[in-house]
Amino acid sequence: MSRQRIVILGAAESGVGAAVLAKLRGYEVFVSDQGKIKDAFKSVLQQYEIPYEEGIHTVETVMAADEIIKSPGISEKVPLIQQIRAAGISIISEIEFASRFTKSTIIAITGTNGKSTTTSLIWHMLKKAGLDASLVGNIGKSFAKQVAEHDSAFYVAEISSFQLDDCYSFKPHIAVLTNLSDNHLDRYHYQFDEYADAKFRITQQQTASDRFIYCADDMETIKAMQRHVFASKKISFSQQQVLTEGAWLHNDQIIFKHNNTSFSMSLFNLGLRGKHNVYNSMAAGIVGSTLDIRKELIRESLSDFKALEHRLEWVADVHGIEFINDSKATTVNAAWYAMESINKPVVWIAGGVDKGNDYSLLLDLVRSKVKAIVCMGIDNRKIHEAFSRSTDLIINTESMEDAVKTAYRLSTNGDCVLLSPACASFDLFENFEDRGRQFKEMVRML
Repeated sequence: MSRQRIVILGAAESGVGAAVLAKLRGYEVFVSDQGKIKDAFKSVLQQYEIPYEEGIHTVETVMAADEIIKSPGISEKVPLIQQIRAAGISIISEIEFASRFTKSTIIAITGTNGKSTTTSLIWHMLKKAGLDASLVGNIGKSFAKQVAEHDSAFYVAEISSFQLDDCYSFKPHIAVLTNLSDNHLDRYHYQFDEYADAKFRITQQQTASDRFIYCADDMETIKAMQRHVFASKKISFSQQQVLTEGAWLHNDQIIFKHNNTSFSMSLFNLGLRGKHNVYNSMAAGIVGSTLDIRKELIRESLSDFKALEHRLEWVADVHGIEFINDSKATTVNAAWYAMESINKPVVWIAGGVDKGNDYSLLLDLVRSKVKAIVCMGIDNRKIHEAFSRSTDLIINTESMEDAVKTAYRLSTNGDCVLLSPACASFDLFENFEDRGRQFKEMVRML
């Protein structure tokens, strides 16, 4: 009997990880990438003697697969994907593939905003508790490569809607949905319900012994839950209502209650600032309780965790002006969270590739907090149109150096310069990390 043949489309972190796992599990493997494969990934493929091609997808070779693992970045609109679908060949994600080969505890986090922070916070907590835990998925390592090389006892996985689109049997023991708001709607026929439904695929295989943790204050999540029937035990967190189980606020304390144990923690002891990070901390604390981590350890983890790079990251104080790098804020919603957490006059650096943004959500905050907007992008018309009546000054710049110097010139002692673009980065930068690093470099040169 011939070996099953797996073709992997895309040779970055997830694709190469899937290739390694497939090879070690005895599959016939071929990797195809339409772009150039980075040297680091190429050397892994060569080390494991996995055949590959770059700069092209050879249709006959791809179509000779029994199953295809697709990079989450490849759109369904691509003709090759449509051809594969028409031929009835199974397409799955690396997350789906990796989950077939582990019996470990999986904690999966999805949502529009806050998922990287919440994922990192949960992982930080598990490591502090001395558990054998790996950080995988959208941040950290490829899930498949980790399963292949060292199958950890716990996986903390950040999962995007694109990854969930190609998941069928993937079953996290604990699923966290941080919130839902407009994002990537171009991939979902501009239908918000389709995007929300993709996120809810995280629950589709859960059983009564599994947990689904969600924000009771997020109306879109509540609406989507009414459309989806799933078996897992539902636990919520809220800053607006008192709950019987989960996490909620009482005065300046977060109350955690789960499985007949309860404890509290002062808001002022949280390591992360901002209302949105209270939600992220609540979600992580519930996960800790579900795993029976000691309450002292949960408190300690929530208080000594540091912000992620490019996520409300403090960079410097220059002559009394605070500089904050929130380059990861590629949506209007994420920029709202950043602005909401700052209690100083703001000079806001924004702009980039607009993903169909609706800026109306930010109008009140911009009116009350923002003294000037520094636009950074090739086309800034929408920002001008949205905010010209809300702030006195909007200035266009064409590079990070120009943007930082302009923002500095417009600021005075006691102000905050906030890079929180609300847009993708691809017009002027490689990615949001490149944008954030350039920002930090220019601030340090002031």
